Amino acid sequence: MEGEKMIKAEKLKKEFRVHGNVFKILEDIDIEINDGEFIAIMGPSGAGKSTLLNILSTIERPTSGSVKYDGKEVFNMKNKEISKFRKDNIGFIFQDYNLIDSMSIEDNIALPMVISGENYKKIEKEVDKYAGFFNLNPQLKKYPIELSGGQKQKVAAARALISDPKVIFADEPTGALDSKSSVELLNCFKKMNDELGKTIVMVTHDSFAASYAKKVLFIKDGKINMQLNSSGNRKEFFDSIMTVLSSTGGAVNEIV
Repeated sequence: MEGEKMIKAEKLKKEFRVHGNVFKILEDIDIEINDGEFIAIMGPSGAGKSTLLNILSTIERPTSGSVKYDGKEVFNMKNKEISKFRKDNIGFIFQDYNLIDSMSIEDNIALPMVISGENYKKIEKEVDKYAGFFNLNPQLKKYPIELSGGQKQKVAAARALISDPKVIFADEPTGALDSKSSVELLNCFKKMNDELGKTIVMVTHDSFAASYAKKVLFIKDGKINMQLNSSGNRKEFFDSIMTVLSSTGGAVNEIV
């Protein structure tokens, strides 16, 4: 169930200066994300999707503008404070998994808790809990090279969840997966949102992936130019997303 406002971004701008030229990536973006929402951000290549995700997740500072979590401005913090805030509140899932090949699946999942200095019994309990959530128990003693892409992404999701973050940011999480693995992962995202109440913000170019969200924000030329809200019927939502993408010249992906 969606709750109170968690993230509020106002008048976000991001610019780069190269040899005296100014390149505008984001312009005056306002976003509000409530606790328990599942939001997809879509747009053509170069529209600013990943830059927006990086700013909202505190990885990257905006040129100007404000990002508040529960009313607190994060970019007023010092870098060390932001790093701690990020560790305590935010989970990440990337397209390329970012697993450590020399560590077992069990150790990859446990890594955030190990870094935080949690006791072994608690770590073992939480690893077992999230491995079970993603049906990864048979793979715990294996290494990333032994897993499929879909399994690796589930490991990455379990690792993102194990520290109990307030919000999960996912950047093209299905981009390297086949259609079957994508569906399995997206169903896991839906469970994360519906059953665990996790707030999810996902950047995707894939209309099928976006249809699993409850809200889609469309970004073009550094600005949010449209928003769609799901009625709860995923097929109808997918059709609406396809219509928007077709009318705006965006990428169109068929359900497979």
